[in-house]
Amino acid sequence: MTFDYTVDFKAIDFRQHPELYRVGKGEQGVLLVEPYKSEILPHWRFKTPPIAHESSQKIYALFLDYLAQGDFLGADMARKFLQMGYTRARRYANHRSGRKYVKNPQKEDSEVAQREARKEVLPLDTDPVKAECAAIFKAVWLQAKANETYIQLSQQHRLMYKKI
Repeated sequence: MTFDYTVDFKAIDFRQHPELYRVGKGEQGVLLVEPYKSEILPHWRFKTPPIAHESSQKIYALFLDYLAQGDFLGADMARKFLQMGYTRARRYANHRSGRKYVKNPQKEDSEVAQREARKEVLPLDTDPVKAECAAIFKAVWLQAKANETYIQLSQQHRLMYKKI
């Protein structure tokens, strides 16, 4: 079930239409799928380790609430926010500016130019505080990802809504 970017995300309430949701890879759709984005995003922070800890715990609590309601989409979106907390904090841990590439690959016109831009990585400028924030989010993300109820709901969603 690859992520479908052609869906009109602004017009769809995915809680009402779970059949339109595709898990995709990694964090795909994390900032698109409503109403979950609006419910989770206000809690997503990683500036300092205490903030990252509080944020990851709040998002994990939402994750567990969604699971208790049998709401796979909400749980998957919370899992994606935890994963994004890890990946974004890691980005800032490696590059204080948050910029990894010399040129932004997403602003390049062709796939070839995008691939070339991804080869030009800025030198590391590490931030141990952000590395600690990343570790906090990673531990909670892995805990969510391994949750048995989450795994079962994920399998049910894939079976119920797989495209034929």
